[in-house]
Amino acid sequence: MASRASQTTTSRLENLWALGLDESSPVVDEIPASHAGSWLGEGEICTSISPASGRAIGHVRAATLEDYDLIVKHAEESFRIWRKFPAPRRGEWAKALGEALVKHKRVLGALVARECGKILSEGEGEVQEMIDMADFAVGLSRQLYGLSMHSERPSHRMFEQWHPLGPVGVVTAFNFPVAVWAWNALVAGVCGNTVIWKPSEKTPLCAVAVQQLVNEVTEELGFPQVSFLACGGRELGEAIARDTRIPLVSATGSCRMGRELAPVVAARMGRCLLELGGNNAMIVLDDSDIELSLRAVVFSAVGTAGQRCTTLRRCLVQKTIVNDFSERLKKVYETLPARIGDPVFGSETLVGPLIDEDALDRFDMAIDTIRAQGGEILCGGQRVSPEQLPANLADGYYAEPTLVRAHADMPITREETFAPILYLIAVDSLEEAISLQNNVDQGLSSAIFTNSIRSAEKFLGTAGSDCGIANVNIGTSGAEIGGAFGGEKHTGGGREAGSDAWKSYMRRQTCTVNWGEELPLAQGVSFDV
Repeated sequence: MASRASQTTTSRLENLWALGLDESSPVVDEIPASHAGSWLGEGEICTSISPASGRAIGHVRAATLEDYDLIVKHAEESFRIWRKFPAPRRGEWAKALGEALVKHKRVLGALVARECGKILSEGEGEVQEMIDMADFAVGLSRQLYGLSMHSERPSHRMFEQWHPLGPVGVVTAFNFPVAVWAWNALVAGVCGNTVIWKPSEKTPLCAVAVQQLVNEVTEELGFPQVSFLACGGRELGEAIARDTRIPLVSATGSCRMGRELAPVVAARMGRCLLELGGNNAMIVLDDSDIELSLRAVVFSAVGTAGQRCTTLRRCLVQKTIVNDFSERLKKVYETLPARIGDPVFGSETLVGPLIDEDALDRFDMAIDTIRAQGGEILCGGQRVSPEQLPANLADGYYAEPTLVRAHADMPITREETFAPILYLIAVDSLEEAISLQNNVDQGLSSAIFTNSIRSAEKFLGTAGSDCGIANVNIGTSGAEIGGAFGGEKHTGGGREAGSDAWKSYMRRQTCTVNWGEELPLAQGVSFDV
């Protein structure tokens, strides 16, 4: 029979899943939010606030540094077993987890939407990303290829192979509370690593729900634990950065966070995989499909209430069409306030809330700065007042999607504000647009809309976009998992998800086998004794 404590935890976990389905579900009370083979947490009580309502939806018990140390020890022990499993068997774990996510897609997507504020379609889309990553990881488990090279020495064989690193630290942000974990954990797992996950303290309930699924799948397969959870605040992130037991730290967050974390990891000769900020631009030329570009602008700029690292911040429009384009875009923006509302239970909602009051304050400060620097607010620019919202949303954190007519030398256009603010900037030429696009510290996502193959190829060429992602006739936001995701410059240089991003989670070993009876030295060196 289960103990009283485990029964309590089980009932709380059931209440957690109910949050995604029932608007009136009870607040989840003091759920343990870390896992090291069993649920634990002896730290402070942290409250999860729904940004849509501004009200508590759950209370979690965070991990202490002592809890964290136990988690790492369990992850080390499990790694020593897990790394010996053949990679295709590790792929079975990814496959089973993908199947579990398919079954729970609707409710987990709704929980994501409720806790971080993105609309339900985007919440379910985030879970679909996890499912897609699971499919990718299954195939990857049979494709961890090395190279075979010809040796210069007779009767020698030379090749390279890849081995897992160990426990990998994964630090994720609130805006993609589960998908970024999947980008890392599913690839790292099939590569033979274990994972220690520190989620954002703003979205701990999503992490607990995913960890529960991982536990069920892993136990059913009889495999050692692959993913471990450590919920808590900044002190846990700092512990991961300092911990010599963790050879790789994959961290998603602000550029400021990356600048603080990277030197700490480097000082102990660890590896960093950084996914940091973006200040993304879209170029719209006068030969583009205007209807297509308008639709791309609106989703890229307004989706997730402007809280994606790939959100469109700057729209660089050729002067010959900028007046017409801005008028048509303004008309679309004027319809958006009517679509602001409950991200989970509002069927017509397109724009959900910002994550918290601090985000609203930063929005307000950006609007003041825009005006001070000579920008013209064409649409939006205000918080949504409580009177404009239903009573149950009156304490939520809502801001109007904002369209700004800006000029290129406004300093704020070179900064990233995590809110639905779009700068519309007129340019004379493609060359000017590319120069302006690249004239920011970040280098994540970029796009061009044109029907000219020459313009498109120039944008994609060596003198074109300096971003890790460059799209033609596609917006900046919403990447497929098949390609490696990440950016350059202050975005951190990391790559996650598809392509050969798996190599970040492994160590390369060059091997040479002498099957002959002589001992020739490389480069013809003679050393007779």
